[in-house]
Amino acid sequence: MQRPLPTPSPLEQPYFDGCREGELRLQTCNHCHQAQFYPRVLCSHCGHDDLTWQPASGRGVIASFTVARRAVSQAFEAPYVIALIDLEEGVRLMSHVVDVDPEAVTVGLPVTVAFEVWSEDVTLPVFKPH
Repeated sequence: MQRPLPTPSPLEQPYFDGCREGELRLQTCNHCHQAQFYPRVLCSHCGHDDLTWQPASGRGVIASFTVARRAVSQAFEAPYVIALIDLEEGVRLMSHVVDVDPEAVTVGLPVTVAFEVWSEDVTLPVFKPH
């Protein structure tokens, strides 16, 4: 069974292009220099519309998490960790935490981005402890 795949809008496409190229990208405001996630047409900090895509460090910490002990479908192998990751750039995103015993995951655990290929067209960020 295939995992559900996102269908990026033109606004989101640079994010998904970066993931496919092995680079985590964030929208950054050229006016106030703040990063934001999820993609928007205006800066969520100052309201300016001069936004560009910049590479992120890929480093962050786990802000919150849950362990899925029963998979939502046959496309996922349980147990797996779903976490809110606070990136160094000041944004929070949701992702999987991989290459770790689910019982070892804690709030505050430092993580680094990696990428997982879901299909020929879709690669998504996941995070590993570092």
